[in-house]
Amino acid sequence: MGSLFGALIQEAGYDVHFVARGKQLEALKKSLRVEGLRKMELKVKVSDKAVNADVTFVTVKAYDTENAAKSLAKVNPGVVCSLQNGIGNEEILARYLDNVVGGVTTYGANLKDFGVVVFAGEGVTYIGEFKGEGVEKVEEVLRSSGINVKIVEDIREKIWEKAVVNSVINPITAIFKVKNGEILRNEFLWEIAEKTAKESENVAKSMGYDIDAVNAVKIVAEKTAENISSMLQDVLRNRRTEIDFINGAIVREGLKKNLDVCYNSFLWKAVKAIEKVRG
Repeated sequence: MGSLFGALIQEAGYDVHFVARGKQLEALKKSLRVEGLRKMELKVKVSDKAVNADVTFVTVKAYDTENAAKSLAKVNPGVVCSLQNGIGNEEILARYLDNVVGGVTTYGANLKDFGVVVFAGEGVTYIGEFKGEGVEKVEEVLRSSGINVKIVEDIREKIWEKAVVNSVINPITAIFKVKNGEILRNEFLWEIAEKTAKESENVAKSMGYDIDAVNAVKIVAEKTAENISSMLQDVLRNRRTEIDFINGAIVREGLKKNLDVCYNSFLWKAVKAIEKVRG
């Protein structure tokens, strides 16, 4: 997502600096290529360290958020906007930084190879104040870059809405190694999905968020039927997943409220087991 949004923002005329590491860093030193809905190849500025900026978009995996926050605290990152999966990223950023904007996006982006991102689907990016100020500045950058953006009053609710859907689709596809649409086609997978969705919905409602989780999962699974979820991509690449910040977070919150979270707990532990088995 960082590669896609960075490319769109740079194409709109902004001075963009990418932060990467490893093979992605080396690839971006040559160029950034976008395929799919838009096709472009850009020469980009890139380094492995945070830099001063007016607006900084954080798109790292949830388990890397704290390291990113510590790095950003050493420079002047301006307004920091999270566009990540999972619950708790904004809270981590807010511990280290003054102006934090929460965000979720339904844009589709897949890393085809290092330095090559596929623009897989256009969606909506929701942003909202979390700590400090700067949401209008973030909106201006995104809107003028052709990205569909909406400011919402309670970004926490949008974050939970996405996490609830992800708590169903991501672990099921990762465990059974299927595309998103198989959840709807396979009656056994759908039974697991439906019960997990209702659990996650109950946890969200206990926090004041009225989410129709079963319907939301159906809509997303239909729209992204041929997609390989980010969690399945992580499993196939033998990478750590974000399960602790999705189902793990829902389980922790549910247990505080004495709610039944047995399906979420099973999916959480099953994905953690996959991570451990592969070493």
